Amino acid sequence: MVYKKIIILIISLVALIAFLVWNKNVNEKAEAPEENIIAVDAGPVPVATVAITTITTELKIPWDIAFLPDDSLLVTERDGNLTQIKDKNKTSIKLPRAVPKGEGGLLGIVLHPRYNTNHFLYLYMTTGGISGGNTKNAVFRYKFENGALSDEKEIIKDIPGAIYHDGGRMEFGPDEKLYITTGDATTAQIAQDKKSLGGKILRLNDDGSIPSDNPFGNAVYSYGHRNPQGLVWDSEGRLWETEHGRSGVTSGMDELNLIEKGKNYGWPDIEGDTIKAGMVKSVINSGADDTWAPASAVYYKGSIFFGGLKGEAVYEAVLDGVSVKELKTHFKNQFGRIRTVRLGPDGMLYITTSNRDGRGNPTAEDDRIIRVDPEQI
Repeated sequence: MVYKKIIILIISLVALIAFLVWNKNVNEKAEAPEENIIAVDAGPVPVATVAITTITTELKIPWDIAFLPDDSLLVTERDGNLTQIKDKNKTSIKLPRAVPKGEGGLLGIVLHPRYNTNHFLYLYMTTGGISGGNTKNAVFRYKFENGALSDEKEIIKDIPGAIYHDGGRMEFGPDEKLYITTGDATTAQIAQDKKSLGGKILRLNDDGSIPSDNPFGNAVYSYGHRNPQGLVWDSEGRLWETEHGRSGVTSGMDELNLIEKGKNYGWPDIEGDTIKAGMVKSVINSGADDTWAPASAVYYKGSIFFGGLKGEAVYEAVLDGVSVKELKTHFKNQFGRIRTVRLGPDGMLYITTSNRDGRGNPTAEDDRIIRVDPEQI
């Protein structure tokens, strides 16, 4: 009888300890309201648990991000707002030159390599009307100090624009030249015209002048692009680009390209795995039955990560030199349309949704910027 009482007492103590441990874990999770733990669809990679931090919500089609030295973010919203986010507080500057229409408006942003001393930033925007052939895109340089823009300088103008295919991504390369992606503005053949600024990757000095070693004596660096929206250099200094393929009922053939100076990347004459003399085919493409709609690119530890709009995912191309050995899919259908993926100074991936662009299904919190540790996906 005594032994029975001892056994019952031991069982009761074990149950009490188990309850206390469980309750502690629940409370610890409840104390971190900014962290959402979700299951990630990583394709062939086993499902993992990833901590997602929401940086901000209720943005209007955030297109690009720049990271300032004071730990704040500058975000371009396609409707024409340049929004600064610091400690979850938002302040906006309206860019009166930006004309938001269709895929146009206030698009890319990049800081000068010596921003800490000169405070220069660059903005890509649609500046003309959509009808009557007046739509143009341009890049402007500003000085950004104390939350205000000043000293406007037009870096390049008369980039062909339209309601669709306006390009808009900018990056400074390892050579400190400014690289700019432009779309074919729905007129496919201008991508093959080396004198046109549409359907190209452009390369400029930081003041807008033409580098002496550009291949055609103008701003054009490579051509034959449909609607490129991602630029990144890998650890060996090679330039990679993501590009939207065809649209409509035959949507697909989105591309990841390895870019070389002066080369022709084929649009509209080749797409997918088609080969034609004098033209470079993609390193990988989505094929005819899948659509990524890639809209960004960052390099991290041997992989290129890029957002997928129609694909509603973050894609990871695992590189093997100049080829891709594996394509992984992360966050499939978790956040809706994903446009920009940026690598922050903290080593985290910053991801923008684009569910308010007329093609998504926005929630009350959209559009959002979220942060995720690339080591966890």
